[in-house]
Amino acid sequence: MSDEIRAIDMEAALECLLFVSGDPVLITDLARALETDTVTVEGALRSLQIGLKERGSGLQLLRIAGGWQLATRSEYAETVARLLTRTSNKLSRASMETLAILAYRQPITAPEMEAIRGVSVGGVLKTLLDRRLIREAGRKMALGRPMLYETTPDFLHYFGITALTQLPPLELDAPPPVTAEMVADGKPAAPTAARG
Repeated sequence: MSDEIRAIDMEAALECLLFVSGDPVLITDLARALETDTVTVEGALRSLQIGLKERGSGLQLLRIAGGWQLATRSEYAETVARLLTRTSNKLSRASMETLAILAYRQPITAPEMEAIRGVSVGGVLKTLLDRRLIREAGRKMALGRPMLYETTPDFLHYFGITALTQLPPLELDAPPPVTAEMVADGKPAAPTAARG
């Protein structure tokens, strides 16, 4: 078999693997399934990505959440949405608010999130944990040793990003209030920026 035919076969095999997976697949897992090296798979993925675009496919190949995934093109979102009604997949407003706080301030404790939101987050945290959008990240070295929470790769996948750096910039209308922890020697210390 010629190298060109093998490359076409590899692209077709990759397309099959990505189609049946449904979730992002690590390049190492693809290489293992194809019994080849990651450099060869990376080249075939790039070629498949270009081929899908050039032939005007309704699918696109994305590098997302640390892996590769086949996805529908955004211009067909409305058409796909008419076929698929996924109301159970949507997050509530409370979940979105809590998740936003967590994403920008992680790792963060439930009491810290509650102080920002002004309401209890216990039920929302359980939902987000059940959906694997967040996970426990150890305990804070503070009184009571509260649990810390952080986002997961499933969070990246849900929002279609590869890293937290792709989150939109956090815009604050006013600087945060000065708290007792920020005051040193009777003078307010400069507030620290939120992690992103």
